Amino acid sequence: MHRSPLRKVRRRTGPRLAGFASLLLAITGMLLPATAHATAGAPAAAGPMRFLAAMQPGWGLSNTFDAIPDPTSWGNPPVTKALIDQVRSDGFHSIRIPVTWGGHEGAAPSYTIDPAFMNQVKQAVDWSLSDGLYVVLDVHHDSWQWISNMAGDPTGVLARFDATWTQIADTFKAESDKLVFESVNEPQFTNTTDTQAEALLDQLNTAFSHLIRATGSTNTHRYLLLPTLGDTPTKPLMDSLLNTIETLHDPDVIASFHYYGYWPFAVNIAGATTFDTTAQQDMTTDYQLAHDEFITKGIPVCACEVGLLGYDYTKPGVIERGETLKYFEALGDESRSTGIPTDYWDSYINRATLQPRDPDLFAQIQSSWRASSGTASSDMVFLPQASPIAAHSLTLNLNGDTFTGLTQGDVRLAQGRDYTVSGDQLTLTASLLTRLAGNGPTGPNATLQAHFSHGLPWQISVIVSSQPTLAAATGSTSSFAVPTRFNGDILSTMQAQYADGSNAGPANWTSYLEYSTAFAADYANGNTTLTSAFFDSLTDGAKVTLTFHFWSGATATYYVTKNGTAVTGTTS
Repeated sequence: MHRSPLRKVRRRTGPRLAGFASLLLAITGMLLPATAHATAGAPAAAGPMRFLAAMQPGWGLSNTFDAIPDPTSWGNPPVTKALIDQVRSDGFHSIRIPVTWGGHEGAAPSYTIDPAFMNQVKQAVDWSLSDGLYVVLDVHHDSWQWISNMAGDPTGVLARFDATWTQIADTFKAESDKLVFESVNEPQFTNTTDTQAEALLDQLNTAFSHLIRATGSTNTHRYLLLPTLGDTPTKPLMDSLLNTIETLHDPDVIASFHYYGYWPFAVNIAGATTFDTTAQQDMTTDYQLAHDEFITKGIPVCACEVGLLGYDYTKPGVIERGETLKYFEALGDESRSTGIPTDYWDSYINRATLQPRDPDLFAQIQSSWRASSGTASSDMVFLPQASPIAAHSLTLNLNGDTFTGLTQGDVRLAQGRDYTVSGDQLTLTASLLTRLAGNGPTGPNATLQAHFSHGLPWQISVIVSSQPTLAAATGSTSSFAVPTRFNGDILSTMQAQYADGSNAGPANWTSYLEYSTAFAADYANGNTTLTSAFFDSLTDGAKVTLTFHFWSGATATYYVTKNGTAVTGTTS
């Protein structure tokens, strides 16, 4: 997903006013009736805003009922009540249940949904509601499987869409009004201009709204979730959705968008390795836009899928650890400050053990629901193995907090002797670093904790490293690895250029290639792997210069040449 161009940036300094706290205060005062949306600048309506606040935070039951062809096809076990109970115990207040219905439907014209599959979905919904969770139920990968063909077959797609939602609506019409229906996930349409696609989505969302209301019972006033085109948070697309919602004159509608980060940072491409002011401002801009577009008019809006595009527990290292923590801390802050509920696309809970896959990351996510946490410019301090150790400074990102001290585990370190603080500069003294890692082996030697007035402490790893070294190798375009002695260092990114200085690789608009897509570090086996996708993009017979960048600031140069399917790698 390509994010928008670089924007003017501003530093995030702390919570803003229009958050959940102010929403909850607002709904206790003089308000508009819940039966009509407020106009721009007027107080938000009580019902929608109260409903919105109660949904925060949310969790997505991903890669299950949306999996193709069956709920266990993508590696997750069947849903259990114990899982739903754990979600509630972890502090989530809502659960989004994505469902891909198409593979479980019969033939036209009825498109009958397999009763056994429908019962599985209903069981998960009922377990969630019985736990007091709000539930969002959608039509998911159908968006690209068959709904995307609407421009070429409007009658056929609408007939199937109506048949699908009629069955869902009838099945769930007596359920609690804590159940929300979402028309379609990330809608997209083939062979259309943006204007044509927006018109098709308006038609689809309008048909969905009228259909659900006509099925009666709780569906007459159930909240309906309507997405922007692609669930993309841009002003033109939000304007289009706003027009649809205002035309419906339906007070029980929630707008939706998704957020997975500023794209270069979110996948580690183009040298965007840190959650810097550009990446921060991208998040702030999109959340504030959604707030101004909808919430100020009394229309609820949900960030109904959020995550970090390049983060995956199966692919560690794509986004550096500390930068990942900063990103998720900021997501919680944006949610609180704008009053927009955040629904995390799940990759955090191990479905087999019901425990967090990464307890520290999950703790940061949970902490962000309550308060901002201080961070620092890095969570790593690199010390050269064979050189005298000097003092090292980090810039504190206070995020509205106050720095309160530095510890090593249970030991409180002494200001003046072990560290100094001047403004936002935390300096670790040479004597402290020598004591922690002097003559230590390469790799992490100690962990420090910077404490703040709110939130979690910031972990700082003290790492001893020396210059990474590479070795010559041969292989093929489908299997090639650069023998690498990392010597305690950590790979950040890789550049690829031809001899004339032009960029090489799949994304030849930048010399800095995408982590995992073009290259990846294999610390366990002492290799840096280069992918077939990288070699497929190279000019045959041309020598390519690779520059590996490491988090210590070190670089290492390597050369590869592809001849047919054979690859040669050298250090000169």
